[in-house]
Amino acid sequence: MRAGLRALTSRGRSFLASGVAALVMAFLLGENDLFRIGLLVAALPLLAAMVVARTRYRLSCARRLDPARAEAGGEATVTLRLENVTRLPTGLLLIEDTVPYTLGVRPRFVLDRVEARGVREIDYRVRSDLRGRYPIGPLSVRIADPFGLVELTRSFTITDTLVVTPQVVALPHVRLSGEWTGGGDSRTRSVAAAGDDDVAPREYRQGDDLRRVHWRSTARHGELMVRREEQQWQSRGALLLDTRKYAHRGEGPRSSFEVAVSAAASIGVHLAREGLGLRLVTDQGPEHLTDTGLSWSLLDRLATVRGSSARSLEMGVSALRAGGGDGLIVAVLGALDADEARDLARLRHSGITGVAVLLDVDTWNGRDPESGDDYRAVQTVLAGYGWRIVRLPAGVSIASVWQDAASSGRYALSGGSA
Repeated sequence: MRAGLRALTSRGRSFLASGVAALVMAFLLGENDLFRIGLLVAALPLLAAMVVARTRYRLSCARRLDPARAEAGGEATVTLRLENVTRLPTGLLLIEDTVPYTLGVRPRFVLDRVEARGVREIDYRVRSDLRGRYPIGPLSVRIADPFGLVELTRSFTITDTLVVTPQVVALPHVRLSGEWTGGGDSRTRSVAAAGDDDVAPREYRQGDDLRRVHWRSTARHGELMVRREEQQWQSRGALLLDTRKYAHRGEGPRSSFEVAVSAAASIGVHLAREGLGLRLVTDQGPEHLTDTGLSWSLLDRLATVRGSSARSLEMGVSALRAGGGDGLIVAVLGALDADEARDLARLRHSGITGVAVLLDVDTWNGRDPESGDDYRAVQTVLAGYGWRIVRLPAGVSIASVWQDAASSGRYALSGGSA
């Protein structure tokens, strides 16, 4: 009831004040008719406050996002489900959901009446051109009586998160060699291929599955023996993203940094779908990706990556060197000098394929393509160490130049499109 009285509108307070004044005057003048009128006028906002306050705690809300992840520039649908869990119908409901300004204006709706046990569903769309994780909610509901005497606001606590990922474009298939690695007990032996008699068992270790016990070898050796695990092969690679602010040009969704993030996302998803075990590295060092759902884990991380204040790729190069076992290194790079390019180039040796996606950042300033001496020097250094060069200027999609990753750096310099 106190909440209802605090929620009186200007009209409700005027009614209440007028009713009280009429009651006082009726008492002083001894007018019974005025007393009845004053009692009715004063009671009306009180009754409205009581009804609205009762309704306040009898609403439930749920929210659904479709999809929960949307690409930058794409749309997502938010569905609100509001249920009246009482046996009484509600009055007028004014609904407002909370969304960040980057997703658009706050959606507002009016529900005239929700019957007892009734359910209403409301849809609205959100859109963002900027990557990120955006909270949606909480929902606030303003409950008003039919006479406009009371207006009570309730805020639900439930919130949801919309993940806006970088734009991902489909890339053409390019043959990229890599080192095949794995983590089982045996690299070459398969029980299914070799047969039970040719199995190479080992002694039982605590925690081994008893279904792997090899009874013939157990009888022969006099101790419990188990079959070795078949090697699980997987190609491994690393994706380096240059996030240094000073290495990029432009602002907003069309900046070279956003293009680099989108290119890294497209390449990462493409390689993950081809079965590559991928790790993500930036100029700040290694980034953690979950083992399950590699594509989604990569996109979730890239959705929130921001430009760094670093001036060097040293930490990123060190992380690549320390990781080891990579058969493929793909580096998405902004502006860098010949010395930085040389440190990175030395990571490539026999058995490792290196692909450098070089953003020609000068083209974001309106300069002629490949006009910068630094760009040419970096290209020459990387190609000299056998890196494959993919040049990415402003206004060009990574999909249209990705086929250059199939060409060796020396070939590219001598006449290829890179």
